[in-house]
Amino acid sequence: MSREIYTLNQYGYIELTLKEVMDRRGISRNALARAVNTRFEVIDKWYQGHIEKIDADILARICFVLECTPEDIIRYVSEE
Repeated sequence: MSREIYTLNQYGYIELTLKEVMDRRGISRNALARAVNTRFEVIDKWYQGHIEKIDADILARICFVLECTPEDIIRYVSEE
């Protein structure tokens, strides 16, 4: 195996771009939270990019409401 993780910084990170998608579409965090049927705090964490684990159900609901794909709001940034 040629790719091993030696330190946490070598493998890159996940970047959330939900804020940009929402801003382009003119939707507020409150409106998205109501449409997705979740608490404001959940959407606020996604909006600010402060989630630690991705809830696939929340992601699916966000994509459904915003008519987008996960690739539109989640991006892998490689450190290489």
